[in-house]
Amino acid sequence: MATEIYKIKNLKLLDGQEFEVSPIKIKYLRQLMNEFESVKSANGDFEAISALSNCARICMKQYRPDIAVSAEVFEEHVDLNTIYQILDISAGIKINDKSEETVKSQAVESGSTWESLDLAKLESEVFLLGIWKDYDELEKSLSMPELMATLSISRDLNYEEKKFLAAIQGVDLDKNSNKKNAWEELKARVYSKGQASDANDIVALQGQNAKNAGFGIGLGLDYEKLS
Repeated sequence: MATEIYKIKNLKLLDGQEFEVSPIKIKYLRQLMNEFESVKSANGDFEAISALSNCARICMKQYRPDIAVSAEVFEEHVDLNTIYQILDISAGIKINDKSEETVKSQAVESGSTWESLDLAKLESEVFLLGIWKDYDELEKSLSMPELMATLSISRDLNYEEKKFLAAIQGVDLDKNSNKKNAWEELKARVYSKGQASDANDIVALQGQNAKNAGFGIGLGLDYEKLS
């Protein structure tokens, strides 16, 4: 069965042209997170929407840099619904224009996905694989789902090797170490965009985590936040 690390979706500009959207690379995610502070400090929805538009324009640097050259050019090519879809797929910032919640509160609640992670530490671990010449190249190459998928397989392989060597000596590594559980909890937090507290939380079953489990949010199971 084919699996996927993240979702890719084709969206349309106002002139009918299509462009492909996927999670943004870490380079742009850092820029978006800086701009997202303006959403948090916004005085009402008008300012929040303006800041979110700037966030979406940062995402567009990856998909259509010709449209991201200025706020004026960007706004000529997209409507508000497209902006919300860009933010959802690119960075997991979910806005429902039919919700009774304010746009600002919806964005802030779903937009702090990576803030609690030690991104520098995670990047340093992946960098040791020796694939990238520097961290700038790494951040241009990987999105957060790609970074976590790479880390996941690297750690799992390393752990299985240690587990095998320990078993030869009669040691049950699973029983004598909680590192595996700590890693599973970290993955749960990332795959649920910061919403899950541990791997048993239902909102952890998203994306690749759901694929591995055989079901999950985005694979026939969804959830709705009730006020």
